[in-house]
Formats: sequence, structure tokens, C-alpha cells
Amino acid sequence: MTTLPPHCTDEQTGITYTLSADGNYYIPDLILPPQEEYDIGRYGRMRHYYLRKHRKGLFSVMLTQGTLNQHLHEVDVRAWEQVDAIVQHFAKQNGTDEALKARDPMRWVGLMNNYRHCAEEIVLREVVWE
Repeated sequence: MTTLPPHCTDEQTGITYTLSADGNYYIPDLILPPQEEYDIGRYGRMRHYYLRKHRKGLFSVMLTQGTLNQHLHEVDVRAWEQVDAIVQHFAKQNGTDEALKARDPMRWVGLMNNYRHCAEEIVLREVVWE
């Protein structure tokens, strides 16, 4: 019985292999490409969960290509921008302004919270879960 070397390289592909613990087969030494660090907020984390659980193929492709973090950051930025734009639109459309804030602050807070929740529902459906 011959002893196999602990490491070998395929000359055609350039992939290196390491002998398994039981010594019966080689395992490819594959590593993910380095990914740039991005700040990923709430919506980016939600998108990450969605991709990992419901779009496994797309998640794997992005992970192996090194584009996942950038994608999550872009989704997070776009979601926050859209939430802010929708809230401003609702506030302008319904006359929720600084005058109302000064006159009846509790009503203003309630309305703004309602606008934010509505905007988040829209953004989750159209941006995060797309």
C-alpha cells in the first residue's frame, strides 16, 4: 500500500488539494475571493436572510463571486432612501408639517410613525424581497 502525499496540485487547473483525514481522497483547497467591507444596515441584513433562505442559488453565486457584501450595501442604501422619500411624500400630501408639529406634537409623531410603517411595508416588498 502506497502512502499518498498530503498535498498535490492539478497541473491543468492549478487547483491544490489536501488529503482527507482518513487518507482515502483529496479535498480541493478552495477559498472565497476577498470581499470589500461595507456597512450593512437593517435592510441589508434582511436581504441577506431572504437570499440565504429563499434564493439559495443567487446567494451562492454572489458569495462565490465576492459581490454579496456590495449588493447588500446597495440594497440597504436604496431601501433607506426610498423609505425617506415615501415618508416625505406622505407628509407633504397630507399636510403633516412643522406647523402641525408645533401645534399638536403627539398627533404629528403618530402620523409620522404611520407614514414610516407604510413606507417600510412598501420598501420591504419592492426592494428587500424582490
